[in-house]
Amino acid sequence: MSTETATPVTRPEAPARSWRGLGWGFLVKLLLMMIVNAVGLSIIMSAWAVEAWAVLAASALLLVAANWVYFARRTLPLKYIFPGLVFLLIFQVFVMGYTAYVATTNYGAGHNVDKGQAIDAALINAERRVEDSATYPLTVVRDGDTIGFAVTSASGAVQVGTEEEPLAAVDGATADGSGRPTEVPGWEVVSLNELLSDQALAQEVTQLRVPVSDEADEGSLRTREGSTAAVYRSSLTWDEEADALVDSDSGVTYTANEYGTFVGDDGSTLPVGYRVGIGAENFVKAVTDPDLAAPLLKVAAWTFAFAFLTVATSFLLGLFFALIYNDDRLKGKKTLRTLFILPYAFPAFLTALLWRGMLNAEFGVINDWFFFGANINWLGDPWLAKFSILFVNLWLSYPYWFLVCTGALQSLPSETTEAAKIDGAGRWRQFRSITFPLLMVSTAPLAIASFAFNFNNFTIIYMLTNGGPRFTDTSVPLGSTDILITAIYQISGVAGGRADYGLASALSIVVFVVVGIVSAIAFRQTKKLEEF
Repeated sequence: MSTETATPVTRPEAPARSWRGLGWGFLVKLLLMMIVNAVGLSIIMSAWAVEAWAVLAASALLLVAANWVYFARRTLPLKYIFPGLVFLLIFQVFVMGYTAYVATTNYGAGHNVDKGQAIDAALINAERRVEDSATYPLTVVRDGDTIGFAVTSASGAVQVGTEEEPLAAVDGATADGSGRPTEVPGWEVVSLNELLSDQALAQEVTQLRVPVSDEADEGSLRTREGSTAAVYRSSLTWDEEADALVDSDSGVTYTANEYGTFVGDDGSTLPVGYRVGIGAENFVKAVTDPDLAAPLLKVAAWTFAFAFLTVATSFLLGLFFALIYNDDRLKGKKTLRTLFILPYAFPAFLTALLWRGMLNAEFGVINDWFFFGANINWLGDPWLAKFSILFVNLWLSYPYWFLVCTGALQSLPSETTEAAKIDGAGRWRQFRSITFPLLMVSTAPLAIASFAFNFNNFTIIYMLTNGGPRFTDTSVPLGSTDILITAIYQISGVAGGRADYGLASALSIVVFVVVGIVSAIAFRQTKKLEEF
């Protein structure tokens, strides 16, 4: 009996694994990773310099992960998705996390710094020029990155000081006839022309405070324009043991409360506070503050109405035109379709500004051409302003649905319609029972996306009415046509007024949750259409 030994079959090694050379691909990858590491290290060093430990830790972790992913052999899938994951973490996860953090703080006007910075700002705000202070001819001096002041004392000695070092006499320095120092050994004299031409340097000089001596009560030397200086002293002093600011002029002691506000013994407060965590108070304030809750409720109701009506009207009008221009009997369909989608080709903000001019009550062509010169205040009346926004947004949105519905109609199977015709179904019955349900299967997800977009459609509101006309029964800067996103913009203070970033962030979280819930419910409902 003979046995045969089976010869093992050897599979050829994959080209990617059999390659051992340093080709151009590896060199390009090495060059790109060198750039990534250089940028990453610069970010880490910058974070170290400003003591941003969270940024430092996150940057170091991402840099180590990038090197591991692109130099390891078993991480091929990660090589493709790692950049997307990084951008997702930075621009989505981090942004949402930071917004949630700000929503739990009192971050805003008067509370936009930490406690140490607030104390420094309070001391600076309380600075006043000493009544008997002389005006000193000033020379700005520089030693590398260090800026200092040089003045001539009453005894004729030239003194130099910096932010960290008080004024001290310098041997060998000279001054002109007016007492202005002209040469200071060890220092570079900054000319007045250079100071006036360099805005960054000028700002640094005007913000500089040089102590007159080691005694803080004697004040600091300051300048307003860079050519003369005087002694300023703050009426406030920081008592570290008592954790309070003391006004030496009035004797009032200011201590910080749980909201980061310095409150005096007499009930007065300082204009500068600091950030503190306040939990869910911003969310509670939005629904309990009588000056805020009522206008926000109106804004929220209008936001839902605006988003729903915009989607419904633009979809129906787009579908109407799509049905008309999908008829084979119509001549010149291509030309007419092109004309009908023209509003979609122009930028939304430009179109909104154009309509704002045409709807002007005094000079707009809408009143002049179509209403015989009547003075109709389209943008000044609350209801007319809402109608104008819906009409302009319909003008901007219907071409999109015209294109979508045209494509969806042309992709519908003709066999179903032909069978319905044979069964005796009329046009309306075909549309109601076959065309429209099949159309909704493909367009419903787009309608949900359109609802989410219009729920946050900042451009049309801001450019057309800027949220106006304003509510007259509240001090909050909100108006009849504001939607939640423009209300957040107004409350944040970006456009002016008192900023409240904490409340604006809390409302942003609410909008995010609402849109997410509405979209989730709507997507669940669209699954029923697929079962048709």
